[in-house]
Amino acid sequence: MQFPLYQVTKNGITVELDYMHPQEQEVVRALLNLVIIEGKTYPQKQPLSPAEFAAYWLSQDAFVVRAVEQSNIDKPKDILGAFYLKPNFPGRCSHICNAGFIVQPQLRGQGLGKFMGDSMLLIAASLGYEAVMFNLVFETNIPSITLWQKLGFEIIGRIPQAAKLADGQVIEALMMYRALC
Repeated sequence: MQFPLYQVTKNGITVELDYMHPQEQEVVRALLNLVIIEGKTYPQKQPLSPAEFAAYWLSQDAFVVRAVEQSNIDKPKDILGAFYLKPNFPGRCSHICNAGFIVQPQLRGQGLGKFMGDSMLLIAASLGYEAVMFNLVFETNIPSITLWQKLGFEIIGRIPQAAKLADGQVIEALMMYRALC
């Protein structure tokens, strides 16, 4: 696959999707920690330290979506979203991958999730994965569930009382799956 990949968001921002650079790790960690603090979509309760972030997010392939400012190509670009891609299981089951996605709160609903999801499916296939599985999609995360179903994922299971949200609500989590071949 040739990187970066380009897209124009619903609000007219040109973005590029590329491998995360080392100097972008702290920005992505801060965004993930913001999402964790929101307490609605990720299982972690506390913000991640740099070492915890590296173990969780950087163990395999990590990607970012950057804003592209046409007038100043050399300027550092804002990180609008990010995702990781890694085997969901070890060894004999490592052909099934897992991914996690985050988007800047003010940019949700602008098509970044779909761009990242479509791209992840292409990247995963190009890396030799045969399927994608999400282990914990909180049932209250309707935008994600809707997106994944539009991208061909099926709900293959439910985990009762899987998550205790920040507001005290106890909810189910969905397991979602999509074959790539």
